[in-house]
Amino acid sequence: MIDWLAALVLGIVQGATEYLPVSSSGHLVIAQHLFGLEEPALFFDIVLHLGTLVAVVWYYRKDLVRLVSESFAGLQNLASGHSWKETLRLYPGFRFALLIVVGTIPTAVIGLAFEDTFERLFGSVRLVGLMLILTGTVLLLTRLARGGGRDTAEMTWVDALIIGVVQGLAITPGISRSGVTIAAALLLGIERETAARYSFLLSIPSILGALLLRMGGAEDGVGTTALVVGFGAAALTGYFCLALLVRLVKKGRLSWFAPYCFALGLLALVFG
Repeated sequence: MIDWLAALVLGIVQGATEYLPVSSSGHLVIAQHLFGLEEPALFFDIVLHLGTLVAVVWYYRKDLVRLVSESFAGLQNLASGHSWKETLRLYPGFRFALLIVVGTIPTAVIGLAFEDTFERLFGSVRLVGLMLILTGTVLLLTRLARGGGRDTAEMTWVDALIIGVVQGLAITPGISRSGVTIAAALLLGIERETAARYSFLLSIPSILGALLLRMGGAEDGVGTTALVVGFGAAALTGYFCLALLVRLVKKGRLSWFAPYCFALGLLALVFG
């Protein structure tokens, strides 16, 4: 049984590592190995992920409202006989929503096709260490990305596919989803704020899809107090960590997290 204090700690850890580019899955594997911690009950784990999902939805609520409203308007425009080119120009929110759909497709294909392979990787602490070092290296490479870059209107379908593939590969424990997807966008020449926005909005369907797939095996063996505390801690911590990362990305400081990834990766290699 998880008490409220353990739920608070787990919620904070989940909220912080879900959005900061340090790999939440990598932290889980290393913590289990070094401290003999058990993975949280499936239902409780789902609640924690719902908390971080609420955080990103609330942070980008205005963007989501615009994407939904312009998508409906764009579909109506297409139904009226207007061309795709004209519709996408008139409704940029519709175009951005389609970019998210395009990016989600390779993520879903990779996740479903290699689900068993990714699950087995969670048993290798040393692999997690290597992947954390890889994440740190990718974060360092963002120093090569110049300020400015292409905005939302200039993102291409190829950009979306590449970032979607990167997000799919980030299912590997030790690779930070937020870190490598934002880094990929920056290295593709996308403007910093747009890179962060696309990365986090792209995470919504992938997190939601993963949760729906896991719902079937979830059993409620955790008290209501622990669920509420864990959910609240994950949501609040996730929101503030997301806001912090977006601010750092705008300032070109994503690479600040590289030393931490290197240190944790080396720790995993030494003690794994």
